[in-house]
Amino acid sequence: MLVFKRFFARIFAFFVVNKIKSSYHKAPEIQQKILKSLVENSKKTVFGTEHNFDEIKNHDDFIKRVPVRDYEQLKKYIERIKKGELDILWPGKPKYLAKTSGTTSGVKQIPITNDSMPNHILSARNALLFYIYQTGKTKFLNGKTIFIQGSPILNSVNGILEGRLSGIVAHHVPKYLRKNNLPTFKTNSIEDWELKVDKICEETINENMTVIGGIPSWVQMYFEKILKKAKKKNLTEIFHDFNLFIYGGVNFLPYKNIFKDLIGREIDTIEYYPASEGFFAYQNSQSEKSLLLQYDSGIFYEFIKTDEFEKENAKRYNLGNVKIETNYVLVISNNAGLWAYNTGDTVKFTSLNPPKILVTGRYKHFISAFGEHVISEEVEKSISELCEIKEINVREFTVAPMINPKKGLPYHEWWIEFENENTDIGFAEKILDKSMQQQNIYYKDLVRGGVLKSLKIIVVKKGVFNKYMKSIGKLGGQNKVPKLSNNRDFVSGLKSFAIQ
Repeated sequence: MLVFKRFFARIFAFFVVNKIKSSYHKAPEIQQKILKSLVENSKKTVFGTEHNFDEIKNHDDFIKRVPVRDYEQLKKYIERIKKGELDILWPGKPKYLAKTSGTTSGVKQIPITNDSMPNHILSARNALLFYIYQTGKTKFLNGKTIFIQGSPILNSVNGILEGRLSGIVAHHVPKYLRKNNLPTFKTNSIEDWELKVDKICEETINENMTVIGGIPSWVQMYFEKILKKAKKKNLTEIFHDFNLFIYGGVNFLPYKNIFKDLIGREIDTIEYYPASEGFFAYQNSQSEKSLLLQYDSGIFYEFIKTDEFEKENAKRYNLGNVKIETNYVLVISNNAGLWAYNTGDTVKFTSLNPPKILVTGRYKHFISAFGEHVISEEVEKSISELCEIKEINVREFTVAPMINPKKGLPYHEWWIEFENENTDIGFAEKILDKSMQQQNIYYKDLVRGGVLKSLKIIVVKKGVFNKYMKSIGKLGGQNKVPKLSNNRDFVSGLKSFAIQ
């Protein structure tokens, strides 16, 4: 039976992957058809009527009638949906409202419809099929799978189910996969994150775990707990056939070395780019880290250059006129009723045929206290280079500006939780600063021009990031530590939890 399952998986992967590949060259054309379909289906909705959808024939028409909006600007429509009104943003009403923590909007409630749900499910499936197609590996199908995620418990809001995206998706795992999925529903429903991880350890410690997924920082917590419980040196001693790690939401490179130590060897990884607003891309090749944009999945994409985003009437590019290596803010419209919605994410293309991207950070997550405009991609690359040169393991980090020091020039503070207590901090500062100057010409000019002094590392005690995230109700699940901020709000809170 298992042999047949693995054989069928290879055949299925061959057909699905080749079908997707055959459409690469038509991606811009497919995108225009999706826009036309979205508009056509929503002409009679409240939003469609207000924005004269019946007059929209192409992307230019769409731009004229539908401005780019963030969640706050769409919230009035969401509130009407929550009251039970029909045909507001999309025909009928959503099946789900995905709760997510917004950086400026507090809790956001993103609609998910029966039409948009396949985007989340099939994209995750297709990423695995690409992996099977490329590597030929199917042994992982024989074992157990776990995704460290939020609770699947859903509440009802006027007939609409509400909960975390990961919890919503958990209800849509195909039946043929459920028997291999852990943890149990009861364990997955535990709200207390630390207790939940303890129970997950109990349920998995004696199982043949072959695929593990989740946000790296929270998976790391699971790994450390189960190693302590099993009294083993590494995960390979517990899970002999664990060979695939799936992650999303953050850059894995800063965690690569510490995961290698925890697992005891290097294993294959697949990166997802999921969000409550849609599953936007996934890694389709083990030989490169860029992600295949989901151009035929009910989502129409627009791209606005980051350095023009704040300008009035900033140009909105579609897939047919973007350029590689240009940083864009990602804007989407989809079959859940989001229209010209600013995701807040920034991406750049590495290829146009097929359309492949790298996630470069969050538009609001940057440091530009002195005009340097440092972005997430740059600080994450610097951390990765540090870890590679000296095999220094970084558990967690965040960066913030120190604008008014007690004496001397201002600087960037790097708050870092190291695995190694004897890390040479002076050496680490030099490596990080050199990397930042090589990547960011503005930062380099400010340091060399005597406006900024070189960055400073603040060593954070082990476990402090987790303690602080717990204190603000953001331990585990889909929550992530901000890698950098243009203010000191996050590090000010972190400071209260003791530093070395």
